[in-house]
Amino acid sequence: MKSKYLYISILLGGLSLSGCEDFLDQTNTTNLNQEAFFDSDAAVLAATAPLYNYVWASFNEKFYYGMGDGRANNITAQWSSYIYPYTNMNETSLSEGLDGAWGSLYSVVAQSNNTINNIIDFSASTVSETAKEQGIAEARFMRGTAYWYLGSLWGAAILYENTSSLVNNYVVPANRRSDVFEFAIRDLEYAAKYLPKTSGTAGRLTQSSAFAMLSRIYLSMAGVTTDGAYDGSNIATDFNRGTRNAYYLDLAAKAAQQVVGNSAHSLMDDYGDLFLISNNNCKETLFQLQWLQGSTDAIGWGGNQAITAFFGWSTMVSDGTNWGGATCCSWDLYTEYDAKDVIRKHHSVASYGEFYPEMYKKGGGYTYGVTETASTNGANIKKYVVGTNDDNGVSFKQSSGINTHMLRLAEVYLNLAEAILGNNTSTSDATALYYFNQVRTRSGMSAKSSITYEDLRYERRVEFAFEGLYWFDLLRRAYYQQQEVINYLNNQNRNAGYSYNTETGVYEISSSYVAPGKGVAVATAKSLLLPVSDVDQNKNHYLKSNSNGELETVAYNFGDKEVNTQDLYK
Repeated sequence: MKSKYLYISILLGGLSLSGCEDFLDQTNTTNLNQEAFFDSDAAVLAATAPLYNYVWASFNEKFYYGMGDGRANNITAQWSSYIYPYTNMNETSLSEGLDGAWGSLYSVVAQSNNTINNIIDFSASTVSETAKEQGIAEARFMRGTAYWYLGSLWGAAILYENTSSLVNNYVVPANRRSDVFEFAIRDLEYAAKYLPKTSGTAGRLTQSSAFAMLSRIYLSMAGVTTDGAYDGSNIATDFNRGTRNAYYLDLAAKAAQQVVGNSAHSLMDDYGDLFLISNNNCKETLFQLQWLQGSTDAIGWGGNQAITAFFGWSTMVSDGTNWGGATCCSWDLYTEYDAKDVIRKHHSVASYGEFYPEMYKKGGGYTYGVTETASTNGANIKKYVVGTNDDNGVSFKQSSGINTHMLRLAEVYLNLAEAILGNNTSTSDATALYYFNQVRTRSGMSAKSSITYEDLRYERRVEFAFEGLYWFDLLRRAYYQQQEVINYLNNQNRNAGYSYNTETGVYEISSSYVAPGKGVAVATAKSLLLPVSDVDQNKNHYLKSNSNGELETVAYNFGDKEVNTQDLYK
């Protein structure tokens, strides 16, 4: 029996994506069989288009925020089975979302492998070397990014480069997390060398995209290794040692500087503009999932942006089905917002009295809690809630048309500041301060004259709230300050209900709440890993976790590096 999650049909590489915009609107007029499909540069580019949406669909729909924000306690959703098991840290291998996320990420890997191998094997002489290199680089960016997610969440992953060979022999052990990160780094370094510096089509990856992702993954690698370049023997085993590998901290800074110093990207002037459909692929974005626009009847399932349906709380703010009425900003995050951090809070959290002119336009705009009764479970999530078709002319039921932020320049700025902070308790380095404060002051916050880890943690949490990142920030810290992170998790107000008191004019936590909330497990080191879905465990016995939550792993046999890391940063 074949594992459906470790295989994806070659036909997806030849999809004709008609009726969409930007680079997705590319069709091949020749026979769509694999031997004839790669007959032009345009055909190669069309083959990589599904890597920007379809293969990420299950991950995007629920797990992007269910894990990235739910697990990190940015979200409280006490009745949403795809969020509360992760918030409460009591998920099992049967929990909703695990199967789809694991499968979606391996679909990214499988389709990326297919794309790479088919470009190599079936490109006609009419295809330029530049187009082949770019197509392969796009696929390797996607594969490396998917493996970073897999290694981060499960602590291991099955590494492979040929999908059909694994389909025929999928009962194999996973590879070590450090190997997974090294594999991802090699993919991203290849992408950094061969992706174009600029793209003529909105949303396509560039060299800056790859360097930006490397700045993130190098920071992860710095935590799981000890000293120097990874060679399989310098794997960190003391997770409370308090320091990271300076070699990868230096590379993270260099990768970030390649983006901030050599690209045309810049921060959006207005934080709120990041979350408008009209600003898809804006100047700040380095990687977005590119969702098709239109009704699901017209575009089908898998290319549609569904997050809005899970955050939207009524038909006045999003079309058709809305499951977000009881999906709220957590009390822990709500109370952490600095009183002066009103801009980011306004555009991220819909709290009582906040006015949104872009929604319910026919009624003069939407005032949360006034236009309709506010949620009794907390303040709802505003980010990715973009109004109805009447408001924007784009959104439909379960297909809002807004892209998913996967990587933007603000993160690179903070990655650079973190890399410069390194193993110090604080820094007043001019470069670190400049880029840190660029992010901070855009939202009306005052600049700082020195920064610590806590400053970075706060800034990352509120800047990227509901963008699926905060859990990965905590994991990265746990690679070398594990007990600190476990203590932090156990001191959060998890699963807490709260509501707006119209008499006092403030939100108040439920009087019956006692920390931790009902059903919340005590965090341990095991809480930093996820179990593999029961579906895949039953197919591959190597995917059953031990009592510590760890998978059985083996070392990956790496060949010579294709890209010299030091040459990349000359």
